[in-house]
Amino acid sequence: MNSNLENYFTSNRKKHLAQLTEWLSIPSVSSLSEHKEDTLKGAEWVTRSLEEIGMENIQLYPTDGHPVVYAEWLHAKDKPTVLIYGHYDVQPVDPLHLWETPPFEPAIRDNKIYARGATDDKGQTFMHLKAIEAIMETQGELPVNIKFLIEGEEEIGSVNLPAFVEQHQELLSSDVIVISDTGMQEKGRPAICYGLRGLAGIQINLKGAKGDLHSGLYGGAVQNALHALVTLLDSFRDENGVIQVDRFYDKVEGLTEEEKAAYEELHFSDEALKEELAVNELFGEHGHTTLERMWVRPTLEINGLWGGFQGEGIKTVLPNEAHAKITCRLVPNQDPDEIVELLTRHVNAHTPPGVTATVTPFDKGAPYVTPYDHPAIQAAGRSYEKVYGVPTQFIRGGGSIPIVAVFDQILQKPIVLMGFGLPGENFHAPNEHFHLENFDQGLRVIADYFNELASALKY
Repeated sequence: MNSNLENYFTSNRKKHLAQLTEWLSIPSVSSLSEHKEDTLKGAEWVTRSLEEIGMENIQLYPTDGHPVVYAEWLHAKDKPTVLIYGHYDVQPVDPLHLWETPPFEPAIRDNKIYARGATDDKGQTFMHLKAIEAIMETQGELPVNIKFLIEGEEEIGSVNLPAFVEQHQELLSSDVIVISDTGMQEKGRPAICYGLRGLAGIQINLKGAKGDLHSGLYGGAVQNALHALVTLLDSFRDENGVIQVDRFYDKVEGLTEEEKAAYEELHFSDEALKEELAVNELFGEHGHTTLERMWVRPTLEINGLWGGFQGEGIKTVLPNEAHAKITCRLVPNQDPDEIVELLTRHVNAHTPPGVTATVTPFDKGAPYVTPYDHPAIQAAGRSYEKVYGVPTQFIRGGGSIPIVAVFDQILQKPIVLMGFGLPGENFHAPNEHFHLENFDQGLRVIADYFNELASALKY
């Protein structure tokens, strides 16, 4: 790496961590109305930061929800244009009592920074700002053209961003899209994610009698909505983890032999995963490896259920309502709208007598896969390898970034998922953290990548 860049990152590390701490202190929880102003503060913070590093045409675009931040620097003549996507919103912090330190009071312990958003996605987005700042300060200009698109609704499904992208295609035109919102397989082993699963979610609402009933007077004669819900939910999967929704697997394709060989070379350990998660057994669809089940097979999971009496002690009632939330992770060729329709049909066909069911769809996102031999992806692999000193792994991700499929469908440019998180960093959970080793190395990878791209994408 350029010695000037190396010196810049080293001498400014303390300042950069202080800036990151300031951003992480803003409780920009997009899903909670009480944090609407805080979420706006998160957008304003990143807007000021983009201005400070030399970006131009900085705009805070309003949406029907939280605003979108845009910025650009377009002075690299005859060089490629990179669109960098990130998000400034974060997940809720519940359960709060499990946090060792307050989620919006960032703390550094054991060379890790603990806070909500540390790895998902403020920490990773922040690295792009600082890498560009370093290049500008040491080289005076950027080797490629840069555009930023940073939203505030990723954690609630990017509900307003697709319309923004559709309406602003010219503004967002680029040669490659770069996103750092994924992770590596293990410490010290960089990875580029070339595919993500999609998402389809529903809420099931069961309604029985006109109100809760006395279990002594009516028990045995009237359907209990919670029992009915348990029966319905049990119909979704068999004892081997195979989803029982009719036609659910119709469009699912198997792995290529090349992909299977690549996954075997990762030497993934079921035993290590069990130890990490503190479980005595793994569980999933029979006939597939753990990596396949996490990356390339669809899932159906119950994410929450409620009904009846929740207070201290016991209340002898027959609950007249019961509710559950279900999400499915989808793989290429599965359409979220079609899956929601299949789930709805299943609910209607398997609702027990004595209750009525309604289904409300919510989060949806299409799956995404791109060829990992694309020059922009291979250039990222080279930059990782320079900094980490080991070959880059090419993996798929089990999670979903709904906007990735939108970018693919509307902007139709290659998407490079350059992640720096680690599996055990508790994103979406208490004690979320980001290893500062990957923060330090990630800055250097990103800075090198922009220089690599300047020659990798020919004009």
